[in-house]
Amino acid sequence: MSYHFYGLDHVQLAAPEECETDARDFFNKVLGWNEIRKPEMLRKRGGVWFQCGMHQVHIGVQKDFVPAIKAHPAFHVQNLDALRDDLNRNHIQVIDDEARTDEGVKRFYINDPFGNRLEFLEWIKP
Repeated sequence: MSYHFYGLDHVQLAAPEECETDARDFFNKVLGWNEIRKPEMLRKRGGVWFQCGMHQVHIGVQKDFVPAIKAHPAFHVQNLDALRDDLNRNHIQVIDDEARTDEGVKRFYINDPFGNRLEFLEWIKP
C-alpha cells in the first residue's frame, strides 16, 4: 500500500440550528473541552468545535436535524467514575452498560443536549 491511516482527526456530531449556546454549555462547561476557533470560511455555517484530548469534536448545524441515537463516538477517559460524578451533579442521565466488563472495559452512555448518543469508557484491569 502506498498510504497509511493515522487514525481519527475529528468526529462531527450534528445539531439543530442555533445550537451553539447549548453546545458550549455542555461540551465546554460540563465536559471541560476547550473551544477551537473555526476557520473563517466555515463560521457562516454555524456550529462550534472543541478539543477532546488529541482529537477534535465538531458540532455541525444540520437542517432537518435528527439525533443519532445508535451511532456514536466513544471517548476514552481516565477516571470514568469522576466523570460520572460530574455528570450526575449536572443532572445528566448516565446509562450504564456492562457488556464489555469481561474484556476489562467499564463504560456508560449519555445523550448530548441534542439527543446524540455519546459513549465514555475506561480500560480497567480485569
